[in-house]
Amino acid sequence: MILFEKIKLKDIVLASRSPRRKQLLSSLGIDFRIIEPVVSEDYPPDMEKEKIAVYLAEKKANYVLQREKEQKNLVVIASDTIVCIDDQILNKPADRAEAVDMIRSLSDKMHYVITGVFIASNDKRRSFYSETMVYFTKLQDEEIEYYVDHYKPYDKAGSYGIQEWIGYIGIERIEGSYFNVMGLPVQRLYSELKQLIID
Repeated sequence: MILFEKIKLKDIVLASRSPRRKQLLSSLGIDFRIIEPVVSEDYPPDMEKEKIAVYLAEKKANYVLQREKEQKNLVVIASDTIVCIDDQILNKPADRAEAVDMIRSLSDKMHYVITGVFIASNDKRRSFYSETMVYFTKLQDEEIEYYVDHYKPYDKAGSYGIQEWIGYIGIERIEGSYFNVMGLPVQRLYSELKQLIID
């Protein structure tokens, strides 16, 4: 119970606009507030894919740290998720056609989902990333179009949510954290928070 006693003394901020990350962090039993970061999602073109998600998460965290710099006992949690297939990064789709094309490219293949997390207090910083391999079965075009038209996954990297219909019918298996694919590797986050707050 040491973590929960100490965490009550902290002003926890989730730097995110994602309802899925809000849901996952809430499930840890942690009280927090939300600040939606206003940052560019650009990154250096030659950056390794494992570093991109952490780089973007750090940008989000720094936005909150700067905005709340007078706040004592601050702990900021920020994350970013990228989807990679054949060394190509799939960002959020711009429109229906791009969403359909992205999911079609994932059909009958394995891809990587990488979530980077950056945690910062007033005087400490921690960062890490979690990687999950996701295997899709072969999808028919009508299934892809049904999903895009009914679930409109325009706010999701790779154009899909594992917790939605497409995940139920299309994902054969994963290797790694399920919650990482949702956008927040909560088990690793909990462990890192303990080290940040208790140490």
